[in-house]
Amino acid sequence: MRALLVVNPAATTTSARTRDVLIHALASEMKLEVVTTEYRGHARDLGRRAADSDDIDMVVALGGDGTVNEVVNGLLHKGPDLHGLPSLAVVPGGSTNVFARALGIPNDAVEATGAILDALAGRSERTVGLGLAAGTPGSPDEAVPERWFTFCAGLGFDAGVIGRVEQKRERGKRSTHALYVRQVLRQFLEEPHRRNGLITLDVPGQDPVTDLALAIICNTAPWTYLGNRPMYAAPKASFDTALDILGLRRLSTAAVTRYATQLLTSSPEKGPHGKHAVSLHDLTDFTLHSKAPLPFQMDGDHLGLRTSVTFTGVRRALRVIV
Repeated sequence: MRALLVVNPAATTTSARTRDVLIHALASEMKLEVVTTEYRGHARDLGRRAADSDDIDMVVALGGDGTVNEVVNGLLHKGPDLHGLPSLAVVPGGSTNVFARALGIPNDAVEATGAILDALAGRSERTVGLGLAAGTPGSPDEAVPERWFTFCAGLGFDAGVIGRVEQKRERGKRSTHALYVRQVLRQFLEEPHRRNGLITLDVPGQDPVTDLALAIICNTAPWTYLGNRPMYAAPKASFDTALDILGLRRLSTAAVTRYATQLLTSSPEKGPHGKHAVSLHDLTDFTLHSKAPLPFQMDGDHLGLRTSVTFTGVRRALRVIV
């Protein structure tokens, strides 16, 4: 087997020594090319190169969810091709690693490498669905290119939190769960649209859902983790179905307190609920429109402001070694 290992040297939970051990273990079982990313988007370029190559069977992403997202977007730059594209393996190296953990991959990089080698020996893989987001035709964002996401996207409040975290990290702060919690509080205190939502959800064949203050799109469950605690925004979401969405109409102090508590105590059977919560399951196509530009994120990566985003849930999009 020929494999390309894409290494993010800034991965927060792996040291250079650990990476050397992982590389040695993988290289002992396959013909391995190792490339360290040097700029934002480099992992995407490497994934694209692998997709266009005739001699790469698998791409291994060593990094966090952002690295995985870039590799996936490179692999699928011409669209899904289950039999023609390399498979994906993930060695978690970020602070949260939602995609890997949702697949049942150990959160420890060394254990994850062992699990990958065991899966290869047993020819074990899984075909997963993915989400695709693009600018909506006829909207100010129609020129925004389409982009794949592996586990979640968000318009509004949660994307604003991620934007704040990225600003702090650019100033030298470490990505910790405490940092996220602080930014949630600051985003809440400064959120201008928390009482009167600006977002409308349009699903073909259904009445529009209006006045949403935030919208979270899930491709799997859990939605994220706080330390080792999984949080389920859309408990029914699955890699085997299309997309789920959670929308909240109000972000008052009482509502946020209630929904935060529900998220912290959520389970595979029960997520946030109530008269101001909207939950929809297994959506193939839908669009989010906003009356004003709002923060937008995909797989924990802040992508700027958007006024309209069209989503597609694509089943059986990618082969993953598990």
